[in-house]
Amino acid sequence: MAKSIGDLVMEYFKNHPNKDLPHGPVVDWVEKQYLRLYGRKPRDTWRQIRKFHQEGKLIKVKKGIYRYNPDYVKETELFEFSPEVKEEIFERDNYRCVFCHRGRQDGVEICADHIKSKDKGGTNTVDNGQTLCMEHNLMKKNYSQTEAGKKYFIKMYEQAVAINDEKMINFCKSVFECYDRHEVNRHIPRPNNK
Repeated sequence: MAKSIGDLVMEYFKNHPNKDLPHGPVVDWVEKQYLRLYGRKPRDTWRQIRKFHQEGKLIKVKKGIYRYNPDYVKETELFEFSPEVKEEIFERDNYRCVFCHRGRQDGVEICADHIKSKDKGGTNTVDNGQTLCMEHNLMKKNYSQTEAGKKYFIKMYEQAVAINDEKMINFCKSVFECYDRHEVNRHIPRPNNK
């Protein structure tokens, strides 16, 4: 019987109910089973785990750790604007990207974007929506990746300072200078502001 990545993820969690499971061993087990079944590794198993959390099938205990509780499982609406809300957002923004002001009349595809994501407490309401062209929607996604990168370098810098690793300290400072020079993620302060 064919099994999807999602089927295998849920099989693992159902075999370990009410346990706080780091996603690493789950991903390893799913990859092993999928490889055995199909002769190739699956793609993005961790995304399937996150999707099940967003759908209400798994409880996120903390970053990277999830729990399956058969008594808790609930179906939740996928986090998308309803067609009515999407249309209201477009109408409010005159069917134009709030950044570049281009829109359908310019031959540009537009989308309704969540200003604040669900993970950060955002809602599916008009006031949490904005119209973006596809280019600026993609840029916004890339910016969130640069935020994660800067936070990672801050941790690396702090670890280097703790062990007095001058080479790594200087490397991280160079990275921070690059962020500053290009004015990317200035809302995330550099450590010691140096």
